[in-house]
Amino acid sequence: MVSPVRVWLNRTYAENVFFMDQLRRNPADRAVEIHATHGDPDSPVLAAADTADLEPEGLSAAGYVEFALDQCARRGIDVFVPRLHQTAIVAHRAEFEAAGTALLAPPPEAVAVFQDKVIAYEAVRAIGVPVPPWWRVRTADELVAAVEELEAHGHRACFKPASGAGGVGFRMVTRDPFSLTHLNGFPSPYVPLPLVVEALRAAEEPVDWLVMPRLEEPEVSVDLLTGPDGRVRMAVGRTKNGRRRGFTLHERWLGPARRIAETFGLHHLSNVQFRMYGDRPVLMDVNTRPAGGPGVDVHQDGPV
Repeated sequence: MVSPVRVWLNRTYAENVFFMDQLRRNPADRAVEIHATHGDPDSPVLAAADTADLEPEGLSAAGYVEFALDQCARRGIDVFVPRLHQTAIVAHRAEFEAAGTALLAPPPEAVAVFQDKVIAYEAVRAIGVPVPPWWRVRTADELVAAVEELEAHGHRACFKPASGAGGVGFRMVTRDPFSLTHLNGFPSPYVPLPLVVEALRAAEEPVDWLVMPRLEEPEVSVDLLTGPDGRVRMAVGRTKNGRRRGFTLHERWLGPARRIAETFGLHHLSNVQFRMYGDRPVLMDVNTRPAGGPGVDVHQDGPV
């Protein structure tokens, strides 16, 4: 009897309960057991897993690697799909392999490129994939200069951390004064420029933000499966345009995504996201961590 494949997902996105279901319904009909860990005891991923543990809080990256190696040994993990502390984990690939665990993640060099959005944009632009204009800002004066430059060309400015994932820290800049409009309904991603400038000047340390134009829809997230040899085996685009969701195999989107994955060695599962800048698609983000659900970076949406 063939033993089941034991897969570990660490602090993965809630939407990946669907990914877990796909693993269990694999075409080879191979038995799969899923172990999940998370910091949130109410995470649906923990409920959907065969076995689950809460993760210890406050661990450094090095401490988390030790925790992960112990989990793999105690749980008999065959395949580890890391999200949290992926950079530190992939640097210890040999130790996981010695424990009998295969890491489903790109090599350290590939992960490093996409940790910093400025490095990523520069690297991707160098291989001929269009990227939006951007300004890296650390001070209030740099922010104002970037916003004024964008507005002079008819764009709405937005900013987000130079390092980070998803919509964390994303805001759109408005010239409207702060009023009750900002306090009605759900919290808005729009922030008045004077309030941001005041907060920056009062801060004890500089920020590290990327300022860029608000990109337009459609948003296309291309999911890729790439072998360790660097060749893309499968690619499919998930589209989002307003409330409409769909799929695409158009080379306008898949071609640049394949080029990025194969050039930078984004082995196994990755996601490359595009939006429109004028009449052409440009890179929005690259995610080396498997993520479920259409439009991972939906943070460019919102009421005007």
